[in-house]
Amino acid sequence: MEIVKMLADLRAEQAALDEAIAVLARMAAAQPGRRGRPPAWLSAAKGGRGSAGADRPKRVMSDETRKKMARAQKKRWAEYHKGKEE
Repeated sequence: MEIVKMLADLRAEQAALDEAIAVLARMAAAQPGRRGRPPAWLSAAKGGRGSAGADRPKRVMSDETRKKMARAQKKRWAEYHKGKEE
């Protein structure tokens, strides 16, 4: 006999949960869409790429290119700091 009461309680709990899920679904549908790019975790959850470049090969730069970029950045910083001192 307790089984019948347990089933009735579980069905009542299931009905309450279904109602709560329906309320939350309506609330989610009523929210306006967000602007901008979605966060990485959301893209991964929806089946997107996930973290940036997860399936792309690593970029390789030659030492010469790396040194050239470093010289250019040092030149930009020198010009920036020179402008601040004046």
